[in-house]
Amino acid sequence: MEDAISAAGALGAPDGPDPLSRLTLDRLRRRTSVKWRRHPPDVLPLWVAEMDVPPAEPVAAALIRAAETGDTGYAYGTGYAEALAAFARDRWGHDIDVARTKPVPDVMLGAVEILKQVTRPGDTVVVDAPVYQPFREFARHLDRRVAEAPLGADLRLDPERLADAFRGATAGGRRAAYLLCSPQNPTGTVHTAEELAAVAALADRHGVRVIADEIHAPLTARGVRFTPYLSVPGAGAGFSLMSASKAWNLAGVKAAVAVAGPDAAADLAAVPAEVGHGVSHLGVLAHTAAFRDGGPWLDAVRDGLDRNRLLLARLLAEHLPAVRHIPAEGTYLAWLDCRGLGLGDDPAAVFLERGRVALTPGPEFGSGGAGYARLNLATSPEVLTEAVRRMAAAL
Repeated sequence: MEDAISAAGALGAPDGPDPLSRLTLDRLRRRTSVKWRRHPPDVLPLWVAEMDVPPAEPVAAALIRAAETGDTGYAYGTGYAEALAAFARDRWGHDIDVARTKPVPDVMLGAVEILKQVTRPGDTVVVDAPVYQPFREFARHLDRRVAEAPLGADLRLDPERLADAFRGATAGGRRAAYLLCSPQNPTGTVHTAEELAAVAALADRHGVRVIADEIHAPLTARGVRFTPYLSVPGAGAGFSLMSASKAWNLAGVKAAVAVAGPDAAADLAAVPAEVGHGVSHLGVLAHTAAFRDGGPWLDAVRDGLDRNRLLLARLLAEHLPAVRHIPAEGTYLAWLDCRGLGLGDDPAAVFLERGRVALTPGPEFGSGGAGYARLNLATSPEVLTEAVRRMAAAL
């Protein structure tokens, strides 16, 4: 199968404006990250959230400069938060007060530290479903209970289910928190300002603290507006966690910024200073360069993702018409409803075994995931085309 791709000259020319089309499969297979080492070489990996792109030039330059000068010590200063604030102001019209920020090793560890401040062991953490798998795992590791508020049939937030979950979580006067995934992983839903304002109102009414994971925020489709949670009315007691990790493919150089609303500043300030010791200085340098100078590269990626979303819809209609799919408004993920194929709860296992395509199993994302699979479309059009062809052949 791989020979057929290579013979077609497929897998992207090494040059061109679209970062998603610049790397050949041979070059990608030289990588040693989990995406390229978890499965055998005959598998096309469209599972974990890594992109098949070269680094943005400003990011590569920052890392090379650090290596050349030996600037590989400990992170310092507020440059990362300042670059993020400038990006948020320019892209979303959102003002971030750098004084209400704190560097954290990554988004999930930032969420853990905030959960330690606003909840106690035995308290409940509300999550949507389906949603990013580690939300549950990290909450349970902290000895917190997990309550699900399933998304609606349209894959959007359901205020009634959220209200029920908040009510149950705070019964008896207990503390509770809500881990909000915005944009939503795995569905790619971008929550509207109105939806987020409704979340803030519900959280205020029930005394639930909202912690918004906004790691995919820069990756919206063209014409789709991202609304930062802390920008909506009533969100002042909430928190946001942002990072350049997903949008610039920097998971291997970890760093993130925790942002507190005006009524949550004291809670963020209470996060121990030693948490910041785990922040990678190289990560800070790379992420700062991304937010400050990586806009043109990001926009080229977004355009490539828009083309891939359209391509995926055409490919599914042609080769897998029984698979239902709502094109994502954001992220580089596609949530595939494979229940019409009769492959059981985990269709990803069938696509891997018979088609040699690795997707993320839907059941990993909680309730509503059975019969689904998550596909990472941050790859070249040629790889995406071959992956869908293999998936269809697996049937």
